[in-house]
Amino acid sequence: MKLSNQGRALDNRLLAALPRAHFELLVPHLEDLSLPQGATLSEPGDEISEVLFPHDGMLSLLAVMRDGKAIETATVGREGVVGAMAGLGLYTSMVRVVVQLPMSATRIAATRFRKAVQRSDVIRDLCVNYNEVLLSQARVTAACNALHPIEARFCRWLLQSADRAGGDRIGLTQKFLAEMLGVRRTSVTEIASKIQAQGLISYSRGMITILDRKRLERRSCECFQTLLDQSEMLPPIR
Repeated sequence: MKLSNQGRALDNRLLAALPRAHFELLVPHLEDLSLPQGATLSEPGDEISEVLFPHDGMLSLLAVMRDGKAIETATVGREGVVGAMAGLGLYTSMVRVVVQLPMSATRIAATRFRKAVQRSDVIRDLCVNYNEVLLSQARVTAACNALHPIEARFCRWLLQSADRAGGDRIGLTQKFLAEMLGVRRTSVTEIASKIQAQGLISYSRGMITILDRKRLERRSCECFQTLLDQSEMLPPIR
């Protein structure tokens, strides 16, 4: 039986994995929405007022420096949630959250989510366990940014984005890519041109198409597979 208020909530893997009785604690308060690419959902220091469960697309979590520069530390797609720690009490964001790829999602007010957490150890564990996944992502990404060449990171990022987009065509500008990778736009332009000349991608008017995924995977750093493996590390929901 379909619950009348659930909308597309079950397109999110975490919500879909919840036992029915626990999911029903959330259903009356769920709302579907669409978000455009480039939208900023929160800044460091903002109190989290809602919890977001993506259905598709991708969110970027960025560490922001005092001079305004930012770099991506983690990404969230339909396998995850943003703002879940607000379920444990008032929670202030420590990152900027940006819509990296156009997306649809299910949201719930943080106040409503906290009430559900108080009644469900299962939902509480989801909050804590997924936060550990994000911390692990941040550690891997920090190591990747410090140790791996820009080209390998560029390839890794394209593969991640394609997986979240659900296809080989990704709408991304070089300016946006440079911001996510924390490098100069000229560096992204040079690398994109080089990889395109080798037949791995096609790039035109803000649209990147992966032409040879296998070769792109070989050019990527090990972190692409590491991050894939870690996304599967979330403990099973009881």
